[in-house]
Amino acid sequence: MSENVDELIAAAATEGKLLVDPYDRWVRNEGIPIVEDFGVDLLEVEVAPWARLGVPAAVVHLLGRGDNVNVVVAELPPGGSTILQQHLYEEVVYVLSGHGTTTVERADGRAHSFEWGPRSLFGLPLNARYRHFNASGSAPARFASVTSLPLVMKVFRQERFIFENPWSFEERFGRDGRFAGEGDFVGVAPGRHMWETNFVPDLRQFELPAWAARGAGSRNLKFVLADSTMHAHVSEMPVGTYKKGHRHGPDFHVFTVDGHGYSLLWYEGDEEFRRIDWRHGVVYAPPDQMFHQHFNTSESPVRYLAVAYGGLRYPLTDERRRHFLGVDKSLEDGGRQIDYEDEDPRIRAIYLEELDHRGVDCQMEPAGHGR
Repeated sequence: MSENVDELIAAAATEGKLLVDPYDRWVRNEGIPIVEDFGVDLLEVEVAPWARLGVPAAVVHLLGRGDNVNVVVAELPPGGSTILQQHLYEEVVYVLSGHGTTTVERADGRAHSFEWGPRSLFGLPLNARYRHFNASGSAPARFASVTSLPLVMKVFRQERFIFENPWSFEERFGRDGRFAGEGDFVGVAPGRHMWETNFVPDLRQFELPAWAARGAGSRNLKFVLADSTMHAHVSEMPVGTYKKGHRHGPDFHVFTVDGHGYSLLWYEGDEEFRRIDWRHGVVYAPPDQMFHQHFNTSESPVRYLAVAYGGLRYPLTDERRRHFLGVDKSLEDGGRQIDYEDEDPRIRAIYLEELDHRGVDCQMEPAGHGR
């Protein structure tokens, strides 16, 4: 009986009568490459002309992306530019390579232009008109955008409403200086400090406050970009250290900003770890409630950027709210984190072997001690 029901459901789904995913249908009709994997080197993703954007692009669906967001990889050819864009979904842009400018227009015609380069980060005000330009006549420029297009397309299902909506969200622009890299620091508590801006010229140079509770000299800062619901934060790990393991809901897209290292991922009860080696250009997203832990194997501090949907200011869901409240609290205290003294002994052994191979001294406290 159950097999017959399954067959009926499958047949109805094939005919588009139920279990319809409007976003999946839409993106597959756009005619650009779609990459699906656990982790992806965005500098190596093959792109193809996208009529909607006016430049070559691809869509990346990471296995831990959840239901609300995707990654769009776009490459501006030398001297090239995108077509003027406007859309009712939110977007955070991280520059992978190259230099250029972006112009963002207000409803009254005023325009804001800013110059970007590798490791720049910026948020586009919701439904604002904008255009990207490559400043080089000889080298391409490539960027990755984390967008809430999947959620918006699933909810509204109308292209014209999403891409041709005249409504202006003027409050998302903020004061003019926020497109010049200016911002406002909002001091709350370690791990919850925020910087309100629209543009960060270079994530490698930005000063990050300490966050001792995440372990081993960790530093971190949250960004509120264009007053968006999108989340972004940058974390730093000193040489010879690693962060405490933790877990959370899906869609945190982790981009390497500087240095190299690896992350171990596992579900509670797993016998083996899954490993992702990372460097600049690599992105991955830990799946829902999968423990993960980040390790610096560089001879210098490393930084990574995490972008998700639902931020510290606008968490969007109760799960995301609980994450921000409990991310640096131990499991025993009702949080999301594994303290060093409670971690699997294999984790430290793997790390020491990696450092020995690379000739880097470990700066961690002896195993079994917190730091």
